[in-house]
Amino acid sequence: MSGAGVLLPGLMARVLLPLPTHDFDVTEVVVPWRALLEAGHEVVFATPEGAPARCDPLLLTGVVFGQLGARPENVALYGDLERHPPFLSPLAYAAVDPVGFDALLLPGGHAPGMRSYLGSAVLQDLVVALWKREVPIGAICHGSLVLARSIDPETGHSVVHQRTMTCLPKWMEWSAFALTFWKLGRYYRTYPAYVQDEVEDAGADVVRGPLHNDYDRPFVVEHDRLVTARWPGYAAAFAQRFVDRLGSAPTS
Repeated sequence: MSGAGVLLPGLMARVLLPLPTHDFDVTEVVVPWRALLEAGHEVVFATPEGAPARCDPLLLTGVVFGQLGARPENVALYGDLERHPPFLSPLAYAAVDPVGFDALLLPGGHAPGMRSYLGSAVLQDLVVALWKREVPIGAICHGSLVLARSIDPETGHSVVHQRTMTCLPKWMEWSAFALTFWKLGRYYRTYPAYVQDEVEDAGADVVRGPLHNDYDRPFVVEHDRLVTARWPGYAAAFAQRFVDRLGSAPTS
C-alpha cells in the first residue's frame, strides 16, 4: 500500500469481499467481482463460518412474475462465480487478518439470510480494523449498514460518523416493500428500521440522490477513500469507481 489506501500504479490489490451464509444480492457481488478480476486484482471471499455462500435464489428467477431479478448477463456471471475456486473456499470471518488486505468491498442484499452478515459483530470488528488502516472501502445498498454498525471503540462512533455517503434510500426501500408485500411479506424489509434511517442515525451525511433509479443514470458518491452506491442497478458504475480507487493493475 502507498499513502492513505491508494495503490501505486501497476500494483495488485488484495480485496476482502465478505458475504452472508445465504441471500446476498447477485448483481452487487458478481459485477464488482468481475470488474476487480479484469483489473488484475485478487478477490478473497469470507463468510460467517467459512462455508461457501449462496445467493438470494429469487434474484435468479425473478422476485414477482419473473420481474425484479438480476439481469440475464448477471445471472450468467453468477454461474461463473459458482465455479470460481476462491468463492468455493472462503475464509471464516474470525480467520481474516485485516493486515493482509488492501481494500474492502461490502455488497448488499435484503432477504432474511443477510442478517448473518449485516449483524455480525466479528465482521464489524474487521471493518473497524480495515477503516483504521485507511484502505479503500466500497459499500452498495444494504452494505452501508455494515459500515453504520461498525463502532470504533476509541471514539464510540460509527466509522461513517461525519462521512458523506449514499445508501438505499427510504423511498426506494418502501416502494419495493409495498409492491411485493402481498406475496412475499417482509422480504424487502430486512429490519424494522429503514436502511437510510439507520445510516443517518450513525452520524453519516446521507446524499439520497435523484428521484429515479435508471440504469443509464447511475448515482455513486465518493468521499475520500469511501465509495458508495444505492442499489444493484448502479453496480457497474459503482464497481468502476471502486476499481479506479485501487488503480489499474496488469491482468494475469
